[in-house]
Amino acid sequence: MPPAVRVPALGVVTIALVATLSGTPPAADRPPPARPKEHKTFRSDSGYRAVAEPVRLRIPDLGIDGKVQRIGRNPDGTIAVPERTDVAGWYRHGPRPGQPGPAVVLGHVDSRDGPGIFLDLSRAQPGSTVRIDRADGSAVSFRITGISRVAKVSFPTDLVYGPTLDPSLRLVTCGGSFDRVRRSYRDNVIAYADQV
Repeated sequence: MPPAVRVPALGVVTIALVATLSGTPPAADRPPPARPKEHKTFRSDSGYRAVAEPVRLRIPDLGIDGKVQRIGRNPDGTIAVPERTDVAGWYRHGPRPGQPGPAVVLGHVDSRDGPGIFLDLSRAQPGSTVRIDRADGSAVSFRITGISRVAKVSFPTDLVYGPTLDPSLRLVTCGGSFDRVRRSYRDNVIAYADQV
């Protein structure tokens, strides 16, 4: 494995993300580990309204309905992904859904064992609603404003992780053709959504 690299930007979790959201379990081939900076988490005393963590995600138009778990970083600094393919992962070092900034939720498209939670994410259309249920029983809704498929080597870090004034949501999975040698999809599918 090549030596670790240091990249001084929050969005560097993307470098690890693009490889770990493949069609194989998280043990699949990974790029050199990136070590993202800690993202400020919002507390009730920080001037932002504190919100509970996400526990469920629904996209009715796509038939997506599944649990959300907290994910962070692996010991090597790369972003972790959910172990189960039927569960989405909210990146806990970023904003919670409903707080200012982009809340990032990752999910597998599939695995050797079958479809993943975001199998149909590439079919999302602008205007589709994403509902996030929270641990305290509250919920927040987002409207998809755009979807893109990009080569993993050209991942739009600033668009996914860059600051936003209002609460927004980014859903990320794999897509495109599958590279059997690397055991990874070549692209990422990204849905962009704003709170409604």
